[in-house]
Amino acid sequence: MSDAPVVVTGGAGFIGSHLVDRLLAEGEQVIAIDDLSTGSPRNLASALENPRFSLIRSPVSGTPDLADILATASCVVHLAAAVGVELVMRSPIRTIETNLGETEAILEAAAQSQVPVLLASTSEVYGKSTRAVFSEGDDLLIGPPTLGRWSYACSKLMDEFLALAYMRERGVPVTIARFFNTVGPRQTGTYGMVIPRFVDAAKEGRPLRVYGDGLQTRCFCHVADTVEALVRLRREPLASGAVVNIGNDQPVTIRHLAEMVLRMTGSASPIEVVPYSEAFGPGFEDMLHRRPDLSVLERLTGFRPRRALEAIIGDLIR
Repeated sequence: MSDAPVVVTGGAGFIGSHLVDRLLAEGEQVIAIDDLSTGSPRNLASALENPRFSLIRSPVSGTPDLADILATASCVVHLAAAVGVELVMRSPIRTIETNLGETEAILEAAAQSQVPVLLASTSEVYGKSTRAVFSEGDDLLIGPPTLGRWSYACSKLMDEFLALAYMRERGVPVTIARFFNTVGPRQTGTYGMVIPRFVDAAKEGRPLRVYGDGLQTRCFCHVADTVEALVRLRREPLASGAVVNIGNDQPVTIRHLAEMVLRMTGSASPIEVVPYSEAFGPGFEDMLHRRPDLSVLERLTGFRPRRALEAIIGDLIR
């Protein structure tokens, strides 16, 4: 541990605020940068009372003296991004500009002092791959630009290319973390996140809306496991230059997920199957399966997320 702060962009968001709490609990100095467009100061209620924490309320690209701030830091964890399928479909310009512009700003500032950057990416970059398990070295198949659903995947993939280009040309130490469906307390269903959306609906007696046929599978990782993986990657020198999947590798169908939420909440809400075209407009495409290969994460950190889905749902219900 050093006296130099860790800078967390998107620090008032779901994952960011949990990471801030973890770092503060370990005695770190933390600076969060967040424009509060999707994050909330409520997520930082305890952090804001800690003298080792400060919050800069600004977009990354609009932060005064950003390069000077990073020059004092031990590491930057760049989580600031446009997230959630509903936000992506509703505001594609904002999605692309946010994901590209804020990442470019943090990398350009980091290059001036060579501060290490841990960049958050997403399993969305695997696109329309039909592989049973997704590995970091796989070829990627993205849908056409006429389908706005793929703008998020492409913008995050360009973030990855840009980060690795800054590493090659400017010497910025970069590690890329591809998240697979992180879930837990403080996550909102506002932007389409499925488990919070199901839990809210079940508690309120509303139908649980399952998009498509409900047979698509996903793997869900507790936010505490995601944070543990990030903390370990940040401290592992061999992770520099690596792309690393972070997630749980136990799949569940979305239909079964809805049934689990109903059982665990004791709700009598019905399950309503909704065509993708009705939920997101014509031409929407989804991935049938999305399961990570976690061998790179385990090799670099010795860690594999293992919290069970029941525990994740239980935390959100509470």
